[in-house]
Amino acid sequence: MKRIFSLLLFILVLYAGWKFVDWALVRAVWQPDPRACRAASGACWGFIVEKHRLIAFGTYPHEEHWRPALASLFLIALWVLSAWKALWKPQLIAAWAVGLLVIGALMWGGVFGLPYVENERWGGLILTLLLTTFGLAFAFPLSILLALGRRSQLPLIRALCVAYIELIRGVPLISVLFMASVMLPLFLPAGVSIDKLLRAQIALILFAAAYLAEVVRGGLQAIPKHQYESADALGLTYFERTLWIVLPQALRIAVPPLVNTCIGFFKDTSLVLIIGLFDLLSTIKVSLNDPAWTGFGVEAYLFAALVYFVFCFAMSRYSRSLESAGLGGAATLR
Repeated sequence: MKRIFSLLLFILVLYAGWKFVDWALVRAVWQPDPRACRAASGACWGFIVEKHRLIAFGTYPHEEHWRPALASLFLIALWVLSAWKALWKPQLIAAWAVGLLVIGALMWGGVFGLPYVENERWGGLILTLLLTTFGLAFAFPLSILLALGRRSQLPLIRALCVAYIELIRGVPLISVLFMASVMLPLFLPAGVSIDKLLRAQIALILFAAAYLAEVVRGGLQAIPKHQYESADALGLTYFERTLWIVLPQALRIAVPPLVNTCIGFFKDTSLVLIIGLFDLLSTIKVSLNDPAWTGFGVEAYLFAALVYFVFCFAMSRYSRSLESAGLGGAATLR
């Protein structure tokens, strides 16, 4: 009976797979021709061909699209270099600093003869990548401090960290984004303003830090007690014990939930639409408002799903390689 059921299920999956391939590839229309798409019985990938610039770069000036394209390549290259354990050296920090300066110069302009482009016109895939990169880069060290503070022996520090983590985790991201967009300017001195993109980035950093802090705290709690006792017996200070013994082991243990949280954060950046920023998913929604291309939402969201899947799957595979190889050879005391 099990074999018959497995065979039937295999045939069903094979049939569904062939129908999808037939629709998505065999009978698909690849030319950006709305009439041909409406007359065809297959997918209309011509929509993506026609709208790929808007999806990738938002409302960035058309004649300057080479700049966000080059910035995206720089950003992805920095990610790839950071994933290579042999390059985990101080020089990597310098590479990031130089790379981000180059990316900022490309995106903003105003230097080297490049026209200035205000960040209100940034959008699409490059905005998603930038929000994710800066969000995780600043949230991760903050999360470590929060996790350590929550386990601190000082009551005031512990209470402040607990209050922050529980408050942020107790409200949805949309609320945090809305508060950062509407309420944050009210607390600034007169004449001081923060643009919308920076407000959104601050909200994302604060939100991600609270969730990552709990993941790091879980790793810290998994460290055997004798590791702390052995470090104390060797005369290590609190900072030496934490930096060289405890944190490397805790982060190695916490790799799976850390990457899971990062994947969720990457997808949550789509919520910046609530404050008027247009990321990858938002630009796809805007593209569908074109009367000539209405009705092709299936292809549009399949393309968005493919882009998200590529990045999320890459992060997932990288986390598995970290688990198998060990995170930087964490030191243990016996």
